[in-house]
Amino acid sequence: MNDVNAVIEMRGVSKKFLTETVETHALSNINVRIRRSEWVAIIGPSGSGKSTLLSIIGLLDRSTEGQYLLNGYETARLSVRQRARLRSSEIGFVFQSFNLLADLTVEENVALPLIYRDVGLADRQRRTMAALERVSMSHRQRHFPGQLSGGQQQRVAIARAIAGKPTLLLADEPTGNLDSKHGQGVMDLMAELHREGTTICMVTHDESSAKRASRILNLLDGSIVEEGPHYPEPLSVAP
Repeated sequence: MNDVNAVIEMRGVSKKFLTETVETHALSNINVRIRRSEWVAIIGPSGSGKSTLLSIIGLLDRSTEGQYLLNGYETARLSVRQRARLRSSEIGFVFQSFNLLADLTVEENVALPLIYRDVGLADRQRRTMAALERVSMSHRQRHFPGQLSGGQQQRVAIARAIAGKPTLLLADEPTGNLDSKHGQGVMDLMAELHREGTTICMVTHDESSAKRASRILNLLDGSIVEEGPHYPEPLSVAP
């Protein structure tokens, strides 16, 4: 039976990469549930499967085996177009490298995903400015990314992610390219979003950032080997 409060449910999810001579198991039998308003940090050494797991959660890749439900949608049954539509409407992405377009202003970068979603001009402008105000970057709306610090660029990237009012915010090493001061500022902002009810799933190598989350998943060799703290029900982790 599905959990109506779950944003993410994975059951027996595995991912294999095949070449002519080698079969690599990037993920092995992942069972995990992330409920609304949780903040989950995914940690583990390089090559443990963190980025692969985040890519599957974000509908950027498909699992080889198992079941993945996003807000109750069985994602394996969706076409490429349906996956893209669901990804656009339900998920906001924040990347380590910001992924801002250098020739667009801050305002234009934040508004771009809304254009792809056919959001009307008036609503697009309202959402864009509300998102920029939320991250304290409205005063930079006419600037270009190259005129901003790394911390400011990441704030703009977060504004772009939340402008579409996603159910789920995915962050891949959000402080990886930032110094400690700007990294702390970004984590403070994410903590505010979480307190307001945003569901966050974050990959990080940074221990202090991981500790800001309400729950930590530790991956090793493609499997969840440990989880905690603060989750009231133990995860079902396959042997």
